[in-house]
This record gives sequence, C-alpha cells and structure tokens, in this order.
Amino acid sequence: MTENKLLYLSQADVVSIGLEMADVIELLETAFNEKGHGRVEMPPKPGIHPGGGDNFIHAMPAYIPALGSAGIKWVSGFPDNAKKGLPYISGLLILNDPETGIPLAVMDCEWITAMRTAAASAVSARRLARKDSSTLGVLGCGVQGFTNTEALNVDFPIEEVFAYDTSEKSLTIYQEKVAKLGLKVTVVDTPEEAVQGMDLVITAGPILKEPHKTVKAGWLKEGSFATLIDFDSYLDPAALKEADKFCTDDLAQYTYYQSVGYFQDVPPIHADLGELVAGKKVGRESDTERNIACNLGLALDDMAVAPTLYKRAVEMGIGTWLPL
Repeated sequence: MTENKLLYLSQADVVSIGLEMADVIELLETAFNEKGHGRVEMPPKPGIHPGGGDNFIHAMPAYIPALGSAGIKWVSGFPDNAKKGLPYISGLLILNDPETGIPLAVMDCEWITAMRTAAASAVSARRLARKDSSTLGVLGCGVQGFTNTEALNVDFPIEEVFAYDTSEKSLTIYQEKVAKLGLKVTVVDTPEEAVQGMDLVITAGPILKEPHKTVKAGWLKEGSFATLIDFDSYLDPAALKEADKFCTDDLAQYTYYQSVGYFQDVPPIHADLGELVAGKKVGRESDTERNIACNLGLALDDMAVAPTLYKRAVEMGIGTWLPL
C-alpha cells in the first residue's frame, strides 16, 4: 500500500519559497481567463461570525482544471485582533490532488491572501486604469495597503505615493517597505489628500457591513481608478455612483453579500473580472472614465497560487512532511 503523506508549509516556509508578485499576477490572469470561459468550479463562500460584529471565518473551495488545482481555504478576519497584537487575517489552505482527492499540502494562508488579493487588483487595473497612471493614494497602510502598492507598481509608472492611516506604526512600516520598491512616499493628514488628484487609489481598511463613507463625491478625479479592498467601507454611495464602470470579481458572491447586508446603496455591476480578462466585457474606453474595482477575494485566487507554491516547495526541500 502506498504511504500517503502531506506537506505542511508554515508561514515562514511559504514566504521562503520566494514567489514574486509578478508571478502571482500572471497566475491570476490564467485563473480569471478560465473563470471567464466557464471552466472553474467555485461556489459562493459560506461563513460563520464568532463574536458577531464584523468578525468572520469563511470556507473557500475552488477547482481550476487548467491549473490542476483543487482545494479549500479556511480563513478568518477579526478587526480587533490588532489590539491583541494578532493579524487581522489568518487561516490555512488545503491543496488536494484533483485526480484522487488525497490532500497534498496544508499551508498557512496569511501570505497567500495578502499577495493574491493585491494581484487581483493588478489584474483589474490592467483593464480599468489608465496605462500612464503615475500617482497613487493609499487609505489604510497595513498589509493590504502595501501589497496592493507592490502589485500596482508592477505595471504602472508610479512616481509618488500619498499615504493615510490613523496608525503611526502602520505608516512607519509602510514607508519602510515602499522605500524598498524605490517609490517616494508622502504621508498626508487627511483621507481627502490621499484621494483627490490621484490616478490610482487603494482603500484597505477593515471590511465593515456599515460603511463609514469617508470618501465623498468629487474626490475621485476624472480618469482615475480605485480598487476597494474593504468592500464599500470607505466610499460614500454618492462617490461610488460617480463610477463609469463599477466591477467586481464574481457576481454570484457579490449578490450573496448583498443578501446578507453589504453593498446596500451601490451602482450596478458593469462586469466581473473573468468577463474582463476573457474579453467578454469591455474595460476602460476613455481617459476620462472613473473606474472602480471592488473585488471580494475568491477561492479561485488562492487555488491559482497554491499548486505553484507546493511544486516549488517540493523542489526546494521546504516544509515538513506529515503522515496521513
């Protein structure tokens, strides 16, 4: 009888594999093209909400035949964790053999979530942002604030970043990381200064069912692109409705979130990301469009990345083998 075993990859193991942001973006390009052509199986993610409020733990399964990828991510988001010195996002991913169903690996998903979320923003921006976008405003300078900056810097000629956060610690860490990308960072005192006049905007605060509506109508300039990592938490409905194209990554999951209380005063969806990547819906059509991507974060994203991490870990001898 064949001995069955799986590879355990800790967070440090996953990071040490050294997968670059540009590689993650290309993996998501493939995955969303497959989705756009109807070749992905991905049910809307169910969740539980321990403690109430904006806490969540979601189960996220997906199967991408073209990438030989099948599995599930069990991921939590607890906004108050920062007060306890704990990460907002944490969880584990299980990768299965699509031919036998046998688990191949269990891996920490904090790094994966950070990178693939940002990569999805980059995939959206390729279709919805101006190619010459050179200024970036960031609202929320934690993990996602940085990884989204890193992802947008892959394709766009960013010259200066304007950063806002209520946490001095987060701003300091963000500045140090962005400096390594070779970008100039200007810390601003108000959210408005991080939005007005920017070609690209990232909002990356906690996901809230009741938006705080900080970004007002008129702040996003003509020709800009905004990627909302925190759903519609930051934008006033009037600001959202200024969008010429309001897009998401999956319409079924977006509709589900609406049914449980999110996205209650928003514009209609122009396209999902699979439709944009597959060329079934048009992206930016003029330099004056205000376009917004509100990606929800999909199991598809994680399963696009997991097989490559597993393969490279095996090749590099990274991780711990465990018996099944």
